Amino acid sequence: MEHRLPTSDKDFVESLIPQRFPFVMVHELSEYSENHLLSGFEIKEDNLFIQDGLFQASGLIEHQAQSVALHTGYKYYLLGKDAPTGYIGAIKSFEAEILPKVGDHLKSEVTILNEVMGVTLVDIVTKLNGEVIAKSQMKTAVK
Repeated sequence: MEHRLPTSDKDFVESLIPQRFPFVMVHELSEYSENHLLSGFEIKEDNLFIQDGLFQASGLIEHQAQSVALHTGYKYYLLGKDAPTGYIGAIKSFEAEILPKVGDHLKSEVTILNEVMGVTLVDIVTKLNGEVIAKSQMKTAVK
């Protein structure tokens, strides 16, 4: 079955990343290109990273890393291959302006800066209602 973007098909999106419930931090794949991805995530009350009604910075980092994994997973899907397992190799920078709350819908934009021998350098910007709330630059590696 061919999947067209944007998609919030839970089973399809989850098939593109190695994480499983309750550790899934992406729900939507809106845009994809070789060097770009736009993901979405709705924060639910039962999320592991909720504390006092707020989605913690560690959850934002995980959401951003899973957005990168979603880019890799969709790339492999288009090639007809199973997605590899990936890891955060290094977080060069991370900055959070605010912590979102239960019910908020995050949009993250991944920009691939460089990809060499399974190591990818990315910029990630996360927005809430069109306002930037978090930015990071990280390296990810595939197994």
